[in-house]
Amino acid sequence: MQSTRFTVPDTDFPKAAAKPGFSARMTLRQRILAVNIIALLLLAGSFFYLDSYRKRLVDERIDRVEAEAGIVLEALSQMPERDYAEFLASVSRKTGTRFRLADARNNIVADGWEPGGRFALRNPANEPWQRHVARWLDDAIEFVADRGEPKPFSGFAPASQWPANVSGWSLAVDRTHIVWATRKATIPTGYTLMAEANARDIRRLVRAERERLAWIIAAVTLITVFLSLFLARTIEKPLRALAIAALRVRHGRDREVIVPRLPQRRDEIGLLARALSDMTHALRQRIDATEAFAADVAHEIKNPLASLSSAVQSLRTVKRPELRAQLEDVIAQDVVRLDRLITDISELSRLDARLARARFEPVDLGKIVAVIIADHEARSCDLDVAIAFARPLDTIAMVNGDPSQLTRVIENLLGNAISFSPPKGLVQIAATRDDGHVQIMIDDEGPGIPEHSRDAVFERFHSDRPEGETFGQHSGLGLSIARTIIEGHGGAITATGRGSGLAGARLIVRLPALDYPQ
Repeated sequence: MQSTRFTVPDTDFPKAAAKPGFSARMTLRQRILAVNIIALLLLAGSFFYLDSYRKRLVDERIDRVEAEAGIVLEALSQMPERDYAEFLASVSRKTGTRFRLADARNNIVADGWEPGGRFALRNPANEPWQRHVARWLDDAIEFVADRGEPKPFSGFAPASQWPANVSGWSLAVDRTHIVWATRKATIPTGYTLMAEANARDIRRLVRAERERLAWIIAAVTLITVFLSLFLARTIEKPLRALAIAALRVRHGRDREVIVPRLPQRRDEIGLLARALSDMTHALRQRIDATEAFAADVAHEIKNPLASLSSAVQSLRTVKRPELRAQLEDVIAQDVVRLDRLITDISELSRLDARLARARFEPVDLGKIVAVIIADHEARSCDLDVAIAFARPLDTIAMVNGDPSQLTRVIENLLGNAISFSPPKGLVQIAATRDDGHVQIMIDDEGPGIPEHSRDAVFERFHSDRPEGETFGQHSGLGLSIARTIIEGHGGAITATGRGSGLAGARLIVRLPALDYPQ
């Protein structure tokens, strides 16, 4: 026979079948680093946008030059023309601003730099290399920021090219700022004053801010990378351990795979670890139960098959009619036993799946018990065993469950009690509510259950029937099916004695009660 191998799809989502993107090929550690570094780069973007700070400084220097020009013009209007040169030289030495005054024919009549001779130009080529590096960094940052700076300062323009009442700024050869302002004078009439200042402190202040921001970004980068690696380790390491354990479970190479539970973690990874551990433990129990169930089934089926085979072989050699009739009865009983056994095995094997798919609803166990008793009384085929039911009030015995499965439990337990009861015996059923649970008690007057066997009666294929009962009538799965259904509803089922020296057995079913409106 050719075997077919089934594979499990990687995903249930059709969109995932498309070609994976770039991020899909990244590890979890790389993704965490990428996300945090991208956020850090957005912060570092402010490194290139200190222009607003520089613009405020430039505007402040321009305003100051304009104010100085206004004050100088006001002073010039109060003095004779012969004092213009000396006054402008004195103001230039004190403020560091060059003031030039031109007449109506664009002739320079006074220059604040000429009398003192204290001002000298610096050649950038003779400066130390640190300044060249600083200017290179300034150019690189300004190129990236693309701020659209004015043309470099190429020298002081002649008076004929001075605009009237205009201010502005430009860059010197050493990339420092030069701010200027022109003012038309009313007294003396037709004169123009040009004020020019080299605001070298603007570049120093901007560089200082960039350096401070660079140190902050460097420190934040180190902290971010360290925390990202720490976060990735705390996430990646346990997930990798869980993945390895899951793969070992999948391949089935180890009988006892220990899935780490991570009890010290209270986050989602800890919940995942404990859930996987519990799932693996439940899966292992299910596999063990399946193996044991298969062994029990094989053992239970072999018994009637061996009896059936022996009877068939003997039937071929026996000639006496009465012996042949006995062998035929044995064959018929074995066939009935096999049929009942296979039916119960099939039902038990599908029970877990049915409970998983079942939709629970409010169920009144009192009404279910009443219907089952009425059905037994209508059939009148139960060895003249009487049934007494202390029916509770409506909604007292309300539970949440599957009505068909709970009906089967009551039928199995009632049938079990009737089968153990003697003729003219009494089976008592009571339904009560106690401590948030609904409790169903079924008492019979049979031989009872020995204390050492009260747990074993719920095991599969356990059967300890009264003497004289028809062989093969019970498969030994009824109580096992009942326990599976009750546990699937979050309840429990136990077997005890009746107490007070009374003969018989008592089966107790406890299910979580449902608060149902009256």
